[in-house]
Amino acid sequence: MAGRGTPATALLDKQKVAHKLHSYDHDPRHESYGLEAAEALGISPDRVFKTLVAEVDGRLAVGVVPVTGQLDLKALAAALGGKKARMADVTAAERATGYVAGGISPLGQKKRLPLALDASAEDHGTIYCSAGRRGLEVELNPADLVRLTNAVVARLT
Repeated sequence: MAGRGTPATALLDKQKVAHKLHSYDHDPRHESYGLEAAEALGISPDRVFKTLVAEVDGRLAVGVVPVTGQLDLKALAAALGGKKARMADVTAAERATGYVAGGISPLGQKKRLPLALDASAEDHGTIYCSAGRRGLEVELNPADLVRLTNAVVARLT
């Protein structure tokens, strides 16, 4: 399918993981990428997850949480066996993942970073997350996301 190629979609295809891509016209003026995706795709925002890059004890890590929630940095640190966490510098996050902020996918990152997924993902048969580009979401089973990213599942919000 033309125009679908990102490292995230390439990984899903290579691993033969069942998924659906959903694209929409991204509005750069929208205040929340995740809420914009939910509105544009007509889905409940609690099924749309954002990928946030943080530093846990000085090392980059990823927290994936519903767009309706806020990442609890202490919970992220604890889930990944650390003591302290803070949000990462945007430039460092983009450099490590290979994606642009607002389009960072938990899948197919340039450097494989430790990742924690909010436990609420398990409440849904499928969830949506960035497919690696603003305006492109991938719908997949949360268990597949956990398997492909080696994620720790914990309460992060």
